[in-house]
Amino acid sequence: MKGISKPKRPHICAMRPFDARHAARYPVLIGCDEVGRGALCGPVIVAAVHFDPAALPGDLLEALDDSKRLDAATRERLAPQIAAAGRVALAGASRDLIDRINVRAATLDAMRRAVGRLGLAAEVAVDGRDVPPGLPLPCRAFVGGDRLVPQIAAASIVAKVARDRLMRALARRHPAYAWERNVGYGTAAHRAAMTARGLTRHHRLSFKSRTA
Repeated sequence: MKGISKPKRPHICAMRPFDARHAARYPVLIGCDEVGRGALCGPVIVAAVHFDPAALPGDLLEALDDSKRLDAATRERLAPQIAAAGRVALAGASRDLIDRINVRAATLDAMRRAVGRLGLAAEVAVDGRDVPPGLPLPCRAFVGGDRLVPQIAAASIVAKVARDRLMRALARRHPAYAWERNVGYGTAAHRAAMTARGLTRHHRLSFKSRTA
């Protein structure tokens, strides 16, 4: 199987990293990304996404980007389009797993499970520096991959939408922590609520030093 070649990094001033005119140049593979690794509570959510970039509608390909660079409405609009255009699988790393084996190992385990749930024999590209151990497929890690590989960008969007929805649901049970706005990250308001009210069962005990 041909190895994954490193895509060219987009120009720093580019509004979007992917150009539909060159769709045939992008490889057909599984892209994998996580959301929530740095949060103080809630799970890490991983998405694995497979599609042929050349078969995507041009406007969808060019809309793909690092989920952090897109507003919530755009992410919500794109996520179902991504699911309709290819194959998508999700996996989560729970608070308990994160506290037991650390967030890095838990995230890599979730990546392995998400890719496995696709049930495809394809090359894998993951965002970051680490390749999930035990993955029975050729895999390469890309720092900044959500600006280099369309499937990683798509995975970042799908994972972000899924996790944000989960945190909004949890916020209805724990309204004091404003998770509907901070989605579990360490904002000043979130930290103040943790100090005043203590930790919930969703807070990561292994991250306790970060809450001081």
